[in-house]
Amino acid sequence: MHVVDGVSTTKCFDELTDLKNKKMQYDCVAKNIITSALNLDEFFRVSQCSSAKEMWDILEVTHEETTNVKRARKHALI
Repeated sequence: MHVVDGVSTTKCFDELTDLKNKKMQYDCVAKNIITSALNLDEFFRVSQCSSAKEMWDILEVTHEETTNVKRARKHALI
């Protein structure tokens, strides 16, 4: 994205540096790997994410035993 006169527009691939282009390709590969390993319910949970890191963070919170997840499961059982 770049801003011209207060209007943000997307850059085309020709305008990206080699490093940015590689990072975008790696992100696409990572998103494909993550989505191919998910079932349908989990896929819908992360389908609106814009990066693989964002997908991973959502899945990590969902499946890892954090205190918030434990508390929510405990309240659901009660």
